[in-house]
Amino acid sequence: MTGRQRRRAPPKAEPEYVPGSLLNWNGSEHWDYGGPQPCRYCEVPTQLRDSHGSHAHKTCAEDALAQQAADAAEAYHQDG
Repeated sequence: MTGRQRRRAPPKAEPEYVPGSLLNWNGSEHWDYGGPQPCRYCEVPTQLRDSHGSHAHKTCAEDALAQQAADAAEAYHQDG
C-alpha cells in the first residue's frame, strides 16, 4: 500500500499586537481599594493590580508581556 505523505500547513503569521487587547482586567480583584501605589513597571501611582497582586497599569503589564514573548521568540529562533 502506498500512501501519500501529508505536508504540514505553513505557519500562520503572528497577529499584530494592539495595546489594550491582551489582558482582561474587568474583575474586582484587579482593583486596590486601599489607594494608589507605584506601578511596578513605570513607578506612576495606580490602583490597578496584576494577577500576582502587584500594582501595575494594564498597558504596562501588556507591554511587558509582549516584550517577554518577543524575547522568547528571538531566543527560540537563535537556538534553532
